[in-house]
Amino acid sequence: MKKPEVLIVGAGIAGPALAYWLARNGYRPTVVEHARQLRSGGSAIVVKGPAIPVADRMGVLPQLRGLATRNRSLTLLDPRGRRILRLPLASDGASTVEVTRADLSEVLHRSARAEAEFLFDDTVTALDQDAAGVDVTFRRSAPRRFDLVVGADGMHSTVRRLVFGPERQFTGDLGLYGATVPLAPDAVEDPSEMTMLTVPNRMLVVHPSRTTPLAIFTFRAAHPAPHDRKNIALHKQTVADAYADVRWRAPELVAAFLDHPAPFFDPLTTVQVPSWSRGRVVLLGDAAAATALLGDGSSMAMAGAYALAEELAAHPGDHARAFAAYESRLRREVGPRQRRVGLLSRLMVPRTRPGLAVRNAMGRAVARTNRTASREAATADSPAAAEPAPPQ
Repeated sequence: MKKPEVLIVGAGIAGPALAYWLARNGYRPTVVEHARQLRSGGSAIVVKGPAIPVADRMGVLPQLRGLATRNRSLTLLDPRGRRILRLPLASDGASTVEVTRADLSEVLHRSARAEAEFLFDDTVTALDQDAAGVDVTFRRSAPRRFDLVVGADGMHSTVRRLVFGPERQFTGDLGLYGATVPLAPDAVEDPSEMTMLTVPNRMLVVHPSRTTPLAIFTFRAAHPAPHDRKNIALHKQTVADAYADVRWRAPELVAAFLDHPAPFFDPLTTVQVPSWSRGRVVLLGDAAAATALLGDGSSMAMAGAYALAEELAAHPGDHARAFAAYESRLRREVGPRQRRVGLLSRLMVPRTRPGLAVRNAMGRAVARTNRTASREAATADSPAAAEPAPPQ
């Protein structure tokens, strides 16, 4: 029998992961990506929760552990740049692994490329579906027909726009902007320490990453302007204005942002689509249900890719049932996350000094709890604790 052909739009995280599992379940996947190559750099992300067993089944978990960042602690600073507290981060490797998004994408691409077709520097411009398949028009490649199409092309999904409607129908504004810029390797003194300074409405992080440190800006703009994704000059001016009165290393890091030819900048939003599928087209990852700030978008993308491929295999020839089962599974995961993202945004970037004091107090409480747990664990593991006391 002819293998069903599936077009996956987007070669970030969800796309290659889905291509891997589809190929193993008897499908013929093609992945199209508008960028000319896999993207380099990028923020560090944590592979955790349901993504860990997926990575393990793919056989890539050892590779990810080998590519893990060296970040082991988070230091919080007061508005003057003085240390408030230091929080150790999980480093046991049992349940999480922090890698750069680019490294994760590369590992997943290597796993999938032997059995999937990849088309770079191209994208879809039209989708015309009927009861038997989907006719796809590409920007560069010749038109083709597929049995199914998957939009794994991120928060600003082209597939979602073409099939489901304009982006504004599905995005929720958190009132925050996110911006990042790579730094020189010597920009961090301790490659195991992430440093965070927060003042009302603005947060500034220096993350050591793995090889290229990053400055991360998360803030509310005093005078928000209509967002234009292509207006880099506006992005730079917005960041400069937001951090004009922030101390510590802010002037240096803002200067790095201004000097970079194409720094990352985007409003932080959530994506909520009433139904993730329409006919033979289905959404995956951030295209279906983006959740800003929680840092688990890549993990949910991997879990979603596995679930979608598994449900398609469980319902051969019945994509509608497979899509519904996949969506039901993943909504149980992403629903609670999306419901608490508003509270998290207020905790991470407080609007007021009292709010900032509350956030810092919570951090101190967490640090005390962690220290107590570490002491108790060390005591329980010590030889003296394991051996009975000698007779008197």
